[in-house]
Amino acid sequence: MSDKKNYDIKVIRPFGPSIARIKMPDELVFELNNYVDKLILDKNKADKLNHGNKLAGHVTQEFKLENDFTSSSGFHKFLATGVSSWIKLSDNQELKEFKLLSTWVVRQFENEYNPVHWHGGHISGVGYLKVPNTFGNNPQKDKKYNNNGKIELIHGAKQFLSPSSMSVLPEVGYFYFFPHYLMHTVYPFKGTKEERRSISFNALIDEKIFNVFKN
Repeated sequence: MSDKKNYDIKVIRPFGPSIARIKMPDELVFELNNYVDKLILDKNKADKLNHGNKLAGHVTQEFKLENDFTSSSGFHKFLATGVSSWIKLSDNQELKEFKLLSTWVVRQFENEYNPVHWHGGHISGVGYLKVPNTFGNNPQKDKKYNNNGKIELIHGAKQFLSPSSMSVLPEVGYFYFFPHYLMHTVYPFKGTKEERRSISFNALIDEKIFNVFKN
């Protein structure tokens, strides 16, 4: 793919599938948040773009982004370029096709969650536009881990030298790419009225790259 921009990208392999962690430009985060904030105030438009009936989340609001905006804001270009870099680093193949199927925003608040699920298409991912100052404490203070507000990526079964999951603490501006089949869940949080705002997508890429079982 042409017109590539160098992003801060890191490939992660906690288990089988390759995962990419990539930083969104600050100006893109601003554009996306500005779009969402305006959409929230336009109830008729927000209802029209409601995507909650097609998604797994038990959350306040989920809505699709308009194609014109994803193009004009540079979000489509960011996704295409980032995915292309990830595929090159992971598999040393040049991506020629990137077809964005859908992209949507999830607005999550206290006690809400996303159950274990997976996506369609070939490639999926999630990025973070807003996170609360706190996700709340674990009531069992002696516990080492606190998963409140985190996304957990899940694959296979735990074995020797092979973890089966990876928990990620959301940070504003960071995006994670992963194969569509990678199961994941988002835990609830508490102790704040602030919003946890994420953005996700599904996309298709070159069939000859995706289909590893081809003759």
